[in-house]
Amino acid sequence: MSDSAFRIEKDLLGTLEVPSDAYYGVQTLRAINNFKLSGITLSHFPKLVNALAMVKWAAAAANHELGYLSAEKHTAIAKACERITNGEFHDQFLVDMIQGGAGTSTNMNANEVIANIALEELGHQKGEYKFLHPNNDVNMAQSTNDAYPTAIRIGLLLGYDSLLDALAKLRDAFAAKGEEFAHVIKMGRTQLQDAVPMTLGQEFRAFSTTLTEDLDRIRLLIPDLLREVNLGGTAIGTGINADPRYQFLAVQHLARITGHALLPATDLIEATSDMGAFVLLSGMLKRTAVKLSKICNDLRLLSSGPRTGINEINLPPRQPGSSIMPGKVNPVIPEAVNQVVFEVIGNDLAVTLAAEGGQLQLNVMEPLIAYKTFDSIRLLTRAMDMLRILCIEGITANEARCKDLVEHSIGLVTALNPYIGYENSTRIARIALETGKGVLELVREEKLLSEETLEEILKPENMIAPHLVLNDLTKH
Repeated sequence: MSDSAFRIEKDLLGTLEVPSDAYYGVQTLRAINNFKLSGITLSHFPKLVNALAMVKWAAAAANHELGYLSAEKHTAIAKACERITNGEFHDQFLVDMIQGGAGTSTNMNANEVIANIALEELGHQKGEYKFLHPNNDVNMAQSTNDAYPTAIRIGLLLGYDSLLDALAKLRDAFAAKGEEFAHVIKMGRTQLQDAVPMTLGQEFRAFSTTLTEDLDRIRLLIPDLLREVNLGGTAIGTGINADPRYQFLAVQHLARITGHALLPATDLIEATSDMGAFVLLSGMLKRTAVKLSKICNDLRLLSSGPRTGINEINLPPRQPGSSIMPGKVNPVIPEAVNQVVFEVIGNDLAVTLAAEGGQLQLNVMEPLIAYKTFDSIRLLTRAMDMLRILCIEGITANEARCKDLVEHSIGLVTALNPYIGYENSTRIARIALETGKGVLELVREEKLLSEETLEEILKPENMIAPHLVLNDLTKH
């Protein structure tokens, strides 16, 4: 590579050759060389990159309004930030999500990229920082310690709609199946043992309901948790190097740019070090993930077999299931969701430990908190879309199998208990288990109930909801 392929940049530690076509600078390059860890860079999370640009955009607007940043520089920085939020230059955000320095590398990656885009807007070459500087101009009145956590919050606010959309669509898919299967009588089960009859529709409506609970909570929780930002606190929350009017103006501009109703933190020192909002958000994501995993466990059980399992539903076949067993088809979509959930649970533990690992006026583990929170949202969004499209929407019911299992289940005796008494019910159940005969067959043999009464008891609508009608012949 020729000398012209590089430009020389310097920082506190000396000089480095930066690729001449790179919009990042020397501090970003050091981070790229130092942190080869997850392989997941900032560019993997476009909403976070956009949020970083929005923070710098708002800061520039406030500094210009206060008279500290010239109109020329403000215009160039604003244009650079706008281009980033429109999706340009994301490939220049190359710092690993896991990094030392409490996010300084991320902040400098943003500062340098924005500065070099702005320099070109002004007609200068990349790296000619005497005309517009990453620290002096782009980072004016800021520290990593307020710009970075603010950007994390903004990135999450910008991106959580996709999670809600995926969750709402999955909820609706289960609700639709609940309607489709409303007439299919089956056995409910507790502790993997026969319980009492229900409908397959009720089972799927319950899946829908449990997801609705989380959808409603997340919709309310995220804006409330994330709208308070510590922009203006600079290094530790005292606001050193910032005009007293800066915090209010910067947050006001940021609210306008993002479209979210943001609030300046009332206690900037607390807001700079506290990670409680992220712990609560991560816990909510884990809760939703755990529910998804339980649902997927149920789908796998209900579709098990096909000949030797429960086999009450059919999952859409997606790929051959074995390299050695011909004809085998596995429930690969629910299995994949289970594994996503395990990772989300691990992410939540990482967030918890990182939040606990802060000391004094700063939590240096914020990069891990950001990485794992964004990762959980991305994984859950993709998993829910996959589950809905490739599994739930194509599920069919094995109605005959469901009916057969109900008619031959010992659990059916529970529906007869109010009519023949607990002792008779227990005896019938024992005989059925010992002989293999059906409960109804034994009741008919012993003439414990009339056919008319049996017919009334066994009506689907009477077995799947509160119902108790005792006539004079069956009272005890």
